[in-house]
Amino acid sequence: MGPIVVVGSLNLDIVVSVSRWPERGETLTGDSVARFPGGKGANQAAAAALLGGDVAMVGRVGDDESGRYLRRSLGALGVDVGHVVTDSQLPTGMAIVGVEHGGANRTVVIPGANAMLAPRDLSTLRWQGTRVVLLQLEIPIDTVLAAARAGRAAGAVVVLDPAPVRPLPEELWQSVDILTPNRTEAEVLTGMPAVDAQAARLVAARLASHGPHAVVLKLDAEGAMLVEGSYVTHVPALPLESVDTTAAGDAFAGALAVTLAEGRPLASAVVFANRAAAISVTRRGAQASLPCREEVDGFVLEARLT
Repeated sequence: MGPIVVVGSLNLDIVVSVSRWPERGETLTGDSVARFPGGKGANQAAAAALLGGDVAMVGRVGDDESGRYLRRSLGALGVDVGHVVTDSQLPTGMAIVGVEHGGANRTVVIPGANAMLAPRDLSTLRWQGTRVVLLQLEIPIDTVLAAARAGRAAGAVVVLDPAPVRPLPEELWQSVDILTPNRTEAEVLTGMPAVDAQAARLVAARLASHGPHAVVLKLDAEGAMLVEGSYVTHVPALPLESVDTTAAGDAFAGALAVTLAEGRPLASAVVFANRAAAISVTRRGAQASLPCREEVDGFVLEARLT
């Protein structure tokens, strides 16, 4: 296993560009439709690999062309797909993504084979040497918990992106090192809206009180709020025009994992991740929008010089 292990979903994304989302019972004409490799787990694995990470992906796909396509796309990026299981009973997962002008998106996910990713699928992995485990919630919660336990036992940093959001069992709260929700997810988990920077600080602190060592609250165009023990800081967003926010959170997660695996402190990792996410929203698609290391490093250099 590589230093970064991603346990999560693989989906085929069907992305439709529309001027606005239709009202109930309304039919609109879309601008375009395209097919992309996706799934929050696969997106995060791709993001980390493009940024120079040594990444292994654990997941399930169907025995169909979509599954083979997703394996090939990750393998072409250098991701180890040897632990992606082929399910003979269910098709590969799919996501239908509607992207409005301006970049906002709405997504419907059909889990398919992702719903059958089980703790037993982790039993053959060699976790020694793993430095970061990336988790999301598009797979069964007992599998997420099993992966968090295994990562903790191996001494890895366990990062959970709680999307799509759902209530978390107490043991999972206690098994996570870094929680990375967005505004909506944080409000569901706490009942508190992060309407401004002061509220975001309180929400992040509330989340941290449940057990994670640190919370990175993603605030979209306002950047991110980091709470790590008594240390609290706000990382501003970058002023880039957004065309599609589909994989911004996944770009953030992959970049965070790479910098943590390199041994950099969390505050520095959040700054790097924020830049990767900012670049991703300037492009359409999920994995198609993810930046490479040279782009993010070049952007950092450019920012320092201006």
